[in-house]
Amino acid sequence: MVSLKSLCLLAIFTWQAGTALAQSMVTLETNKAGYRLIVNGKPFRIQGAGGQTNLDLLADVGGNCIRTWSTDGLDVVLDSAHKNNLKVCVGLWVGHVRHGFDYQNRVQVEKQLDTCLQDVAKFKDHPAVLMWAIGNEMEGEGNNPAIWYAIDHIAREIKRLDPNHPTATVIAEIGTNAEKLKAIENYCPNVDIVGINSYGGVFNLPQRLKDAGFRKPYIVTEHGPLGPWEAGRTRWKAAIEPSSTAKGELYAKGFRLNAIENSSQCLGSFVFLWGHKQETTATWFGMLLPGGERLAAVDEMANVWGGKTKLPECPKINGVKIDRDDGLKPGQTVKAHLMTPSGLENVVLQWKVVADTLQNGVGGDRQNEELEMDVPLVSKGNEVEFQVPDSGGAYRLFAYLTDEKGGAAVANVPFYVDAPFKPKLSPQAKLPYFVYREATTQKDFVPSGYMGNAAAIEMDDANTTEPHTGEHCLKVMYKARENWGGVLWQSPPNDWKGEFPGGLNFTGASAIEFWARGEQGNEVVSFIVGAIESQAMYGDSARGELKDVKLTKEWKKYRIEFSKSDLTRIKTAFGWSLASQGSEVTFYLDDIQYVP
Repeated sequence: MVSLKSLCLLAIFTWQAGTALAQSMVTLETNKAGYRLIVNGKPFRIQGAGGQTNLDLLADVGGNCIRTWSTDGLDVVLDSAHKNNLKVCVGLWVGHVRHGFDYQNRVQVEKQLDTCLQDVAKFKDHPAVLMWAIGNEMEGEGNNPAIWYAIDHIAREIKRLDPNHPTATVIAEIGTNAEKLKAIENYCPNVDIVGINSYGGVFNLPQRLKDAGFRKPYIVTEHGPLGPWEAGRTRWKAAIEPSSTAKGELYAKGFRLNAIENSSQCLGSFVFLWGHKQETTATWFGMLLPGGERLAAVDEMANVWGGKTKLPECPKINGVKIDRDDGLKPGQTVKAHLMTPSGLENVVLQWKVVADTLQNGVGGDRQNEELEMDVPLVSKGNEVEFQVPDSGGAYRLFAYLTDEKGGAAVANVPFYVDAPFKPKLSPQAKLPYFVYREATTQKDFVPSGYMGNAAAIEMDDANTTEPHTGEHCLKVMYKARENWGGVLWQSPPNDWKGEFPGGLNFTGASAIEFWARGEQGNEVVSFIVGAIESQAMYGDSARGELKDVKLTKEWKKYRIEFSKSDLTRIKTAFGWSLASQGSEVTFYLDDIQYVP
C-alpha cells in the first residue's frame, strides 16, 4: 500500500512542478439555519451540471460547478473549469459488484484505496477542486456493509491527506425505507455529504428525507426528466419520451424544490447531462445536441440560476403525432406531423427513423447508438410521409428543430412493424485481416468485453518487451490470485446479446492465427471466436475455441480452424479467458489475424 508520507511528498512535488495557483479552501459550515458550503470565505450554492464540454456556455447561463465521474483526463478538465471560473466536484470511481468488483477481496479494496489517494494527492492543490465524490451508484441495494466500510476508509484517508475539501459519496436514490441513508449514517462517519441521483423522485425528495429523519447535508448529484424506467410504455414496452420542451421545466423544478426551497439541507444540484449521451434514446437526458445546439433544459436552468447571458428562446415542440403506430407492415406508407406552438419560421425541421432496441440500461452503462434506417422520407411543412422499414420490430420517428441562434428542440414517437426480423448483413472483410498487429487494433473490433474479475485485468497494446514482429506486442495481465477474467474483441463494443448490427463477413477465411507466449511458461489460457449465440438478433454465425492452452516462454503460433463454418457474421473476432492459477498471470499476444 502507498504510504501517506509518500502521497504527501507526491502532492508537494506535483504542486511545485505545476501551477502556482492557490488551492481552494472549502468548508462545510453548520449553524442554526442548516448547512452551507464556504469557498474561499464566501457562501457557495452548487449550480452545477454533469459534463465536461461547452463550459463557456455553462458559465454564461449561471452554472458555477461541474461534476465528473472519474479522474480520467482530470488535469485538462480542471484547467478548463478554472478558466471559466467553475468549480469541480471530482468523482473518484470505485468498483461495482455487478462489474465484478469484490469488496470482500482485501487486495482489490486496498488497490482501489491507493488509486483514490494517489489521485487526491495529485489534484488536491488545483484551485478548481470543490470536493471529492467517492463512487457513483456503487452500492447496489445498499445492504453490503463491506462497501460502506471501504467508502468510509477512503473518506477518512482523504481527510488526513486533504483537510481543505469535503468528502461525499453518491447513491442511486435513497432506497425503500431509506436503508441506504441508515447505512451511511451507521458506517460512514467520515463522509460529509451525501449525493443523491434522483429523477422522478426529486420532486418529493426533501419530504422523503425528512420522513426518514435524515439530517446530513445532501446534493442532488443527478436530476432532470423522468427516467425511462419511470416513463409510460407502449404495448411493445418502448419507453415514451417527452419532448425536449416538456422536459425543460422538470430540470428547473427539481432545482427549485431542493436547492432553493430546502436550502437549509440541500447544498445545490447537478443537472444531467450537460452534453449528449445514448441512453434508451440519443436524446433522453442530453441538454445539448451533438452539434452543441442547446435544448429547452438549458434555457430553463439559465432562468433559475440567474445567468448573466440572456439567451434567445429555443424552438418549441409539443410532440409528434403519427396516424398509426402499431401493427404496421413493411412498405406501408405512414404519415406523421409535428406539433409545435412556435411555428416553423426561421427553423430547420429534420426527420429520421431509427431502430429501437428497447434498452433502458443499468446505472448509466454505455449503450450503442441506435441504427438510423435508410427509408424514404417526404416532408412538407410540419408533416412527413415515410415508408415502413422492411424488417419487423420496434422503431422511433424523430423530429429535430434547429434555428440560427444555437437553439433546438426534439421529439420522437415509437412505432412497431409486424413482420419477421431481417438482420442487416455484415460487410465483407478483406483478407488477411488483422485484429491486432503492431500496437494497432482494427476499428471494427474493440477489446471492450471485460469478463469476470474485470478490475484485475490490465492490457498494454504497445508493449515493447520482445514482440513477435515489429516493435510492439499486446501484454495481458491478470493481477489477482483468485476468480477468473477475460476480454472479448467486440463489434460494436459491449454488444453482449447481439442486439446491434456489426461485425464482418469473414467468408473465405480458413482460420484465425495468432502468436502467444507466457511470462514464465505454463500459463493456462483459453481463446475463443464467436461468443454470441447464433440465435440472437445479430449473433455470431460461427464459434471456435482453443481450451486450456498451456503457454511456453517462447513465441508459438496457434490456429482456430474454420472448416465448413458459416462466417457471414462474426461479431466477436477474438477473445481470451483464464481461471485463477494461484498467482498473477502475464502473457503476450501478437499478429492476431484471419487468414484466407
